[in-house]
Amino acid sequence: MHSDWSPDDLLGLYETHLTVRDLDRALDFYTNKLGLTLARRLPERKVAFLWVGPKETGMLGLWEVGSAPMGLQLHFAFRATRSAVLHSCQTLAKRGITPLGFTGEPVQEPVVLGWMPAVSIYFKDPDGHSIEMLNMLDEAPDAAFGVRSYSDWQNR
Repeated sequence: MHSDWSPDDLLGLYETHLTVRDLDRALDFYTNKLGLTLARRLPERKVAFLWVGPKETGMLGLWEVGSAPMGLQLHFAFRATRSAVLHSCQTLAKRGITPLGFTGEPVQEPVVLGWMPAVSIYFKDPDGHSIEMLNMLDEAPDAAFGVRSYSDWQNR
């Protein structure tokens, strides 16, 4: 089967969707704490769409599922500037959000995933979804590094 496109034509994740318990609470978190811009809200469908960066860059859909307990937490990562990731612990803390490491432990600085390599920080939204802010590093990958602090990466 012939394909008219290659993997190089896929530039990154444009859109992802999450289920949330309370759409108003989720919108408050994503707009007021993370600074995303509301693109459209459809109250009759209990859904809202947010721009992630310019509209050509990405979109997040939030779908309210009602008051039943949910057992599913999802994960997604925002592509972010290096400066935003490096200053994320202070920024998140000022906004009442706990910065987390790769295994969910509270951290004081971002971590580096050596196999990529990328610097990243994790945190949770009000529904427990795992959110990551990530910036690809220019250095060669180092799988043996594992996942450790950014300062460990700089001092290796």
